[in-house]
Amino acid sequence: MTANIPGWAAPTVAREAPLEMLSACHGRIGAQCATLRRLLPHLLAHGVDGEARRAAIRVMRYFDTAAVQHHADEEDDLFPALIESMAGSDAICLREMIDGLKTEHRALEACWQQLRGILERLAAGECVSLVADDVEALAVRYARHIEYEEKELLPMAARLLSDDDLDRIGRAMRARRGIDEV
Repeated sequence: MTANIPGWAAPTVAREAPLEMLSACHGRIGAQCATLRRLLPHLLAHGVDGEARRAAIRVMRYFDTAAVQHHADEEDDLFPALIESMAGSDAICLREMIDGLKTEHRALEACWQQLRGILERLAAGECVSLVADDVEALAVRYARHIEYEEKELLPMAARLLSDDDLDRIGRAMRARRGIDEV
């Protein structure tokens, strides 16, 4: 199973490119969802072995930190900058988009919390069942969310935000992760 579990060697992006950093994070979220999907047949074939436990730990670590930071990047920095960029114009559609994405973030977090308890027990070596429907619910919901952000949100942000806005967002993202300034 080692070859099938993605590690932490996802593509890196320059620190100065916050939209690209968000997009790269989408790829890593997809990789973690793929790990969850591959964990299902692995557990059936091998039980809760060391590889399954390590996979559960990596997925938990990712969703407990990077995914939380990603949502904060969008909600605390990107979304407000987009709203501000529309000052003086009709931003109703943009506000509706952002409200919908925030609602999806809460639903994704709820799906994750349901799976996290099971993964925590797997990581501890307990023989518990990972339910395929729960894994698929998270993976499919994230796939739809990511597709929408990649096709709609990030291109809109690239059009509307100034270099100063992007620089400010990038600094906030680095600070959230404890990354020193370049």
